[in-house]
Amino acid sequence: QVQLVESGGGLVQAGGSLRLSCAASGRTFSNYAMGWFRQAPGKEREFVAAINWNGGSTYYANSMKGRFTISRDNAKNTVYLEMNSLKPEDTAVYYCAAVKRSSISYYYPKLYDYWGQGTQVTVSS
Repeated sequence: QVQLVESGGGLVQAGGSLRLSCAASGRTFSNYAMGWFRQAPGKEREFVAAINWNGGSTYYANSMKGRFTISRDNAKNTVYLEMNSLKPEDTAVYYCAAVKRSSISYYYPKLYDYWGQGTQVTVSS
């Protein structure tokens, strides 16, 4: 089992920044690629970003490229999501998730094995 706990969400004005953290415990963190997803009310959970097991490769949804940065610190068992130039449409609950490093894809929620409880991000206009 892998336990994931997100933090860092909150209320921010449009154009502002937030940094989300996701602390992992349980099995060896470096055995997993990590992803961030988000879900707004009435919408499906959508892919935000992912990072491979050693941080050497990162992946982003098109609408997040250039604004969001995913990173990880395997010594701290933590993955981060730096979010800049936030827009009201970024308002959602943000979830981190873990998938085995051998996964063929990082883009689909159903492929992930473990999920955090989510952290709310609200961007006011």
